[in-house]
Amino acid sequence: QTRSSARPLAHSAFNMSRAVLQVFEEYQKSRVTFVQTVADLATRPANIDALQNAGVMALLRPLLLDNVASIQQSAALALGRLANYSDELAESVVKHEILPQLVYSLSQQNRFYKKAAAFVLRAVSKHSPQLAQAVVDSGALEALVACLEEFDPSVKESAAWALGYIARHTKELANTVVDAGAVPLLVLCFQEPELSLKRISASALSDICKHSPELAQVVVDAGAVSLLAKDISHNDAQLKRQVCSCLSQIAKHSVDLAEVVVEAEIFPRILHCLKDIDEFVRKNAATCIREIARHTPDLAKLIVNAGGVAAMVDYITEARGNNRLPGIMTLGYIAAFSETLALAVVVSKGIPPLKDALINEPEDHLKAASAWSLGQIGRHSPDHARALAEADVLRRLLAVYLHQDSSEDLQTKAKRALKCVIQKCTNLPALEPLLEAPPNILKYVVQQFAKVLPNDLNARRNFVQSGGLQKIQEVNAEVGSKLHDYVQEINALYPPEIVQYYSPNYSETLIKKMDEFNPTG
Repeated sequence: QTRSSARPLAHSAFNMSRAVLQVFEEYQKSRVTFVQTVADLATRPANIDALQNAGVMALLRPLLLDNVASIQQSAALALGRLANYSDELAESVVKHEILPQLVYSLSQQNRFYKKAAAFVLRAVSKHSPQLAQAVVDSGALEALVACLEEFDPSVKESAAWALGYIARHTKELANTVVDAGAVPLLVLCFQEPELSLKRISASALSDICKHSPELAQVVVDAGAVSLLAKDISHNDAQLKRQVCSCLSQIAKHSVDLAEVVVEAEIFPRILHCLKDIDEFVRKNAATCIREIARHTPDLAKLIVNAGGVAAMVDYITEARGNNRLPGIMTLGYIAAFSETLALAVVVSKGIPPLKDALINEPEDHLKAASAWSLGQIGRHSPDHARALAEADVLRRLLAVYLHQDSSEDLQTKAKRALKCVIQKCTNLPALEPLLEAPPNILKYVVQQFAKVLPNDLNARRNFVQSGGLQKIQEVNAEVGSKLHDYVQEINALYPPEIVQYYSPNYSETLIKKMDEFNPTG
């Protein structure tokens, strides 16, 4: 009897515990459904405001510490997607004190959670220096740097990405990343076989070294340059983009750093990148070459000797819009250093694409860069100026200078280019169209005629026949001005009757004389 009564008791106890367990199972299922649904909803921008208004942050926060790993991961993923959407939501993550929980879990949890947590830190950091600083203040750097030593490549990648997003904002933030010991580990990550990890590591290194020579030197000292240089010829376009970008961020700071990049034997391989099918590889390679060219005549000469000018001319000819800018600037930097280097640009047919950009590019800053580069080519000697004049560049520079919609910077650069080229130009027929320029340009044009005409009889004759002398008489120069003096110097080269003949009021003078003339005496 005792045995038979014990059975129903055991059975009912089992049913009760089953009922209790079922409640917990239901609760767990609901949490899983909730967190996965929110993570899915957060992928669509249209849902973000509704999620925010429903108080999603406060509901997700405790789920980061859930005792079920998959719920923790989904909660972190949902938070990352929300924070990624806007700086307002990223600030909400900070205000809800979610960052310390993520950082704590980064060192405790499995690789799936680490990836999701690093994603949240990256999503918060990307918006502003203040939010990136909040991530640093939460103690994230130490945990993220530790993740760079994880076995799993995807964890390393997520951590490298977050570190790059922190470092990119300011020199101070980049310094905190360096001080946390990230650079040697990022260089090691770059040597891993996984392509995506290599790309993100190169990008993070680029974000660090762009801020200052000292930070770039840290990257150089970690042995990054020779490793980066090897991958200039890689067949993955996205990796080449990051490699060229990182090398240009190193080279831009100083002659010494540019020489380190050059000594890694990037030439002539980087010139092949100017022909790459990927436009960003082409642009980043052109930017890297520009950053090297700008430092010294020796570095510019090295680029010329490697065939860099002809390659850059081809690049500018084919590129359009902002992609043209680094190429335009490179030709200007090279030409600025010496007559010989400027001649290399002329011989490589550098003037036509620069002129094309000056005329056809809609953006004023591109026109201004072209005007500057053309000025650097033409300012060296009469031969250089002649090359520009024969290509009808002077008239085009004047048109840009006079255009009412041209920006102040464009007008300044066009004026400077005109002035320095005109002062070297002895090709008088090319200068004649500029005799209709405003006085502040005209004085340089007339000065050239006053310099050249005294020594060349043929030029004086041609000047009369082409109508140049007549235009000079029409110049309205203020007495006592330099322009007036130059006009007088030119007039002194001709008999007074000829000067008088071409004066604007000469016909009136003749009629007056005829009226006054009395043939019967």
